[in-house]
Amino acid sequence: MEGASFITPIQPWGRLGELSQGQEAAVVNTEASLFKDIFKNVINQVKETQADVEYKQYLLSTGQLDDVHTLPIAEAKASLTVDVLISLRNKTMEAYNELIKMSV
Repeated sequence: MEGASFITPIQPWGRLGELSQGQEAAVVNTEASLFKDIFKNVINQVKETQADVEYKQYLLSTGQLDDVHTLPIAEAKASLTVDVLISLRNKTMEAYNELIKMSV
């Protein structure tokens, strides 16, 4: 049967809800890297928005900023990104404290 080479045989599952050691480690590493990527992304957004505000403040102080309203908009964006970072940190700390309280 040359045309059916894409079919793979069914493998036994084992018990429902159990993962092998390799699968458990892969799940934990994936979740940890996902959280780390989210946290890094938020930190990078804070850095970028703060750098944008500083650049627009420089342009305003040297008289090179044509649209004066862009500075308060950039400041509001920077404030929102800092608020998101703070709320993410607070939720992370709450989750960590809940994990510490759990009895195994």
